[in-house]
Amino acid sequence: MSALLEVENLVARYGRITALEGISLAVNEGEIVTLIGANGAGKTTTLRAISGLVRPTSGAIRFAGRDLARLAPSEIVRAGIGHSPEGRRVFPRMSVRENLELGAYTRTSKAEIADDTERVLTIFPRLKERYEQKAGTMSGGEQQMLAMARALMSRPKLLLLDEPSLGLAPKLVQTIFDVIRDINARGTTILLIEQNARQALAVATRGYVLEVGKIAHSGGSAELSASEAVRAAYLGGAA
Repeated sequence: MSALLEVENLVARYGRITALEGISLAVNEGEIVTLIGANGAGKTTTLRAISGLVRPTSGAIRFAGRDLARLAPSEIVRAGIGHSPEGRRVFPRMSVRENLELGAYTRTSKAEIADDTERVLTIFPRLKERYEQKAGTMSGGEQQMLAMARALMSRPKLLLLDEPSLGLAPKLVQTIFDVIRDINARGTTILLIEQNARQALAVATRGYVLEVGKIAHSGGSAELSASEAVRAAYLGGAA
C-alpha cells in the first residue's frame, strides 16, 4: 500500500542557499511521524514545500497519489492538508470565532463547518471560553491551540504541525502533546516538527532526523530514541 504522503528527492533553495538537498520521506495513513533536527536543518522548509508555500527546485511531493507540484496552497488545503505554522500566526485583531471561520475558507457547507466548529471546541475547551475574544489578547498556549484548531477547520487528512510547544510552559507542553494524541486518535494523520525531540519521539510512530538539509537518520521512535548519535545530539546524551 502506498503512503498517504510521499516526498521524493526534494530539493529547495532560497536564492543561492540550498535548504533541502534531496530529502525523501513518507507518512502512512494514521501515523504520527516526527521530523527533528537543529535550527536551520530544513524542517520548516519541508513543511512549507508540502503546503505549497515554498516551490521546490526539483523532486516530487505526492499526497494520496496526487502530484502537488503545480497546485496553489489553497488547492493543497482542499486536497486535504492542513498546516499549523511555526509562530502560531493567528490573526490577532480577530476573535477566536473569526479565526476558525477563516480556517474553513475553502469549504461551503455551513452545516459541516458548524459541526467541525463544535468538534474543535470539544478538543480545545479553552477556546470555547474565549470564543468572542480577540486572539491577540490570549496567552501563547491559547494562541497555539487556536492555530491548531484553525488548521483542523479545513478537515484535513494530514495535519502539519510546526513547533507546537515552542515557548510554552512545561504544563502547557504536556497539554499540547495530549491534544496531538487526541487529534490522531480521531483519525487525522500528523507530520510533526518539534524542538522537544524527546516529547516528539514519545508521541510519534516513526521519525526522521534532518541535518543541514539531508536526512541523517530514520526509523521507529524507539529505535531513534536508543540511537547513541540521536541521543547525543538531540536527547541530552543519556538514554
